[in-house]
Amino acid sequence: MEKKRILTGDRPTGRLHIGHYFGSLRTRVEMQNSGKYDPYILIADVQALTDNFSNPEKVRKNVREVMLDYLSVGIEPEKTTIYIQSMIPEVAELTVFYSNLVTIARLERNPTVKTEIAQKREIFGESVTYGFLGYPVSQAADITCFEGELVPVGEDQLPLIEQCREIVRKFNSIYGDTLKEPEAVLSSSKRIKGLDGNEKMGKSLGNAIYLSDTPEEITKKVMSAVTDPNRIRKDDKGNPDICMVAYYHDLFTGKNEYKQVCEECRAGTRGCVACKKQLAQNIIDFLAPMREKRRYYEERPELVDKLLIEGTEKARRTAKETMKKVKRAMKLDYFE
Repeated sequence: MEKKRILTGDRPTGRLHIGHYFGSLRTRVEMQNSGKYDPYILIADVQALTDNFSNPEKVRKNVREVMLDYLSVGIEPEKTTIYIQSMIPEVAELTVFYSNLVTIARLERNPTVKTEIAQKREIFGESVTYGFLGYPVSQAADITCFEGELVPVGEDQLPLIEQCREIVRKFNSIYGDTLKEPEAVLSSSKRIKGLDGNEKMGKSLGNAIYLSDTPEEITKKVMSAVTDPNRIRKDDKGNPDICMVAYYHDLFTGKNEYKQVCEECRAGTRGCVACKKQLAQNIIDFLAPMREKRRYYEERPELVDKLLIEGTEKARRTAKETMKKVKRAMKLDYFE
């Protein structure tokens, strides 16, 4: 049976954190190891520049940081094609072709784009760049250039996949049946809250635990996590439902242990400091195999570069084949 191609990716704007792990990385490893799919993972450095255009060094550095995170969680280049977006010129070429099929008004109506523009006001002010507004077009090229059939996404990203499907339908209606229309696969993973209780975990918010954090960094961060504000003294009865330490125990602690944590918190027999120390150790133990694997590759930068080059070369061969079909359909294959 032919394997279905899966297309996923990350913007290299920072190291990956536990929210990424529970949100998508764990699922990618499971799908990779199932043997049912042909996974492609994009390191989207061009998209990262849409709101980091003035800090290219940050993006450049984080390409390798993200690759190290992939390798540390168990993504295997022998089973998954990992590639760098900017090193596939065919994607940029296809983006230009697609730009003729999408109106500015349609891009401005995209709910995901509208939300992200509102969040980036401190960067853009009232002047949104062409690149940022048009990144759904670039994303459509990312997916279709590699004939991605399945695209796992969160609910907030569904409008982007629908816009990609619209572009494919428009292209095929004009130039003939050439491109595959991708299908969004809604992720069952939930978004992990930050240590401060914020619904979003991120570097800019200072509330994230990174996959590569040292035991000391993890302990320091956990000790600052938000607990029940009404619990003043050690023997006060607490409410684990509004405590981020209990929330994280649910992620990193066994069911019986988590139940005990909640019961003791409600009874006032568990102090917050001891509870935090226990949680920190559980997280340290959970991430230890990832840190060890990451360290192996950190000590072998030439191997990391080799894997990136090989994955990108393989991805480009796929992209070249797609563009041959696209140019043939658009009557741009002048000398073939």
